[in-house]
Amino acid sequence: MRRSFLAMSLLCLASACATVPRAAPEDSTPPASEAFRQQPPEPGEPPELVLPRFEQATLDNGLTVLVSTRKELPLVYTGVAFAAGSARDPKGKGGLAEMTYEMLLESAAGKDTLELDRAFQDLGVSPSANVTPDGAFVGVRVLRRNVDEALALLSDVVRRPDFTREDFERRKNLQLSALVRQSGNPSFLAKQAYLKAVFGEEHPYGHPVSGVMETVESVTLPDVKRFYQENVGPKAAALVMAGDVTLEEAVEWARRAFGDWEGEATLPPVPPAPPALPRERVLFVPRPGLEQTMVVVGRPGVEVGHPDEYALELATTIFGGFFGSRLNMNLREDKGYTYGANAHLDARLGGGPLTASSAVRADVTGPALTEFFRELEGLRERPMTQEELEAAREGLIRGIPGAFETVSGLGASAAELFLQRRPMDEFARRVKGLEQATPAEVQRVAETYLNPEAMKVVLVGDPEVIEQQVGPLKLGKLKPQPER
Repeated sequence: MRRSFLAMSLLCLASACATVPRAAPEDSTPPASEAFRQQPPEPGEPPELVLPRFEQATLDNGLTVLVSTRKELPLVYTGVAFAAGSARDPKGKGGLAEMTYEMLLESAAGKDTLELDRAFQDLGVSPSANVTPDGAFVGVRVLRRNVDEALALLSDVVRRPDFTREDFERRKNLQLSALVRQSGNPSFLAKQAYLKAVFGEEHPYGHPVSGVMETVESVTLPDVKRFYQENVGPKAAALVMAGDVTLEEAVEWARRAFGDWEGEATLPPVPPAPPALPRERVLFVPRPGLEQTMVVVGRPGVEVGHPDEYALELATTIFGGFFGSRLNMNLREDKGYTYGANAHLDARLGGGPLTASSAVRADVTGPALTEFFRELEGLRERPMTQEELEAAREGLIRGIPGAFETVSGLGASAAELFLQRRPMDEFARRVKGLEQATPAEVQRVAETYLNPEAMKVVLVGDPEVIEQQVGPLKLGKLKPQPER
């Protein structure tokens, strides 16, 4: 059999060699049935933008109830949003808000950490806490049939935390350990120095949510109990429910789980808007031998609901907010200094930061920083084109539904409305604001807010490289920032 196969293979090979190749036809035009391949297909019509509906009610004790109904699956995302975030950390106690909210999930109503964790696991869920400068949120995603049990546990967590000494020591050590790990992360070091540069150490937004080593070390258990007492209560919180639930059902559930909740805490005051002062210094965190330099450039932006918010979001996107932005195309595609550069606007109650950043090769630290400022100046010298504006507008609007893909995202969006004190139709307002922003308006805010003279500069990298390459740029006196 094997010999026969080899013989047949040799015969076929010989036949192939003896075959005279035919010349290709002179006319290479594809047949009519293949003509469609000559032109790339046209893009289809984008799907219709469908925004979720958010509804609101208030219980007699002042608790807000926020609901967004989605009936496709028997799932409900439920949680409690708190109006006090890290901006309420007392001076020298950065990280207190995060520790307090994380401790809610340690033990409650007499259940220790393991018992509480098992009770949630029996429902197939794992609660999480998320803390921001303007607030916090503790929530879970559950099957609809388990909502009663989940809300009972959340009620214990929110209203009856144990705050034991053992839990406090464990949570504090975990937070300190996380900070030790982050101390080697250039991005975290840059953020820490950047917040201080933009807002100042005395401002409520002038420190990371997690705090820093020395501030977390100073936090005590009485501090945690005091923060909870002063900032957590029905008048400063919202029950958020999203998914297979109606407003009427949510109100009834809220009454059963939180209707008798009492507390004196009220909505905290809005932090003051920081001034945008001219740049005088270039701050840097020395990291000898670092092969990349973390570059962060920015200033105070706008507060939530500011008339310039949507136009500035467009201007920031054109500058550095998507792959085809001016900053990214310059630093990545043209110069090859980095894998990517970005810019974003973080609107907050008291005015959040407007930030551009990139991790660049250490050997091009100076040239890269020069290009940052060249692109900032270019916003005045080369006004934004209609094509750039439409690309940014389309990208921002089409990206909005991504926040609502899951009931968890829907619930987080509802919590954001409460924490930022926005109207229930905020997402429709945002779409309208982005659609109606004119080229002249976007150009105006670009020149106003992306003014190079007001941009603070923070660098994390090799001090010798920074002194040699950045010093001659005359952007301000170089000032080292010690790690904390």
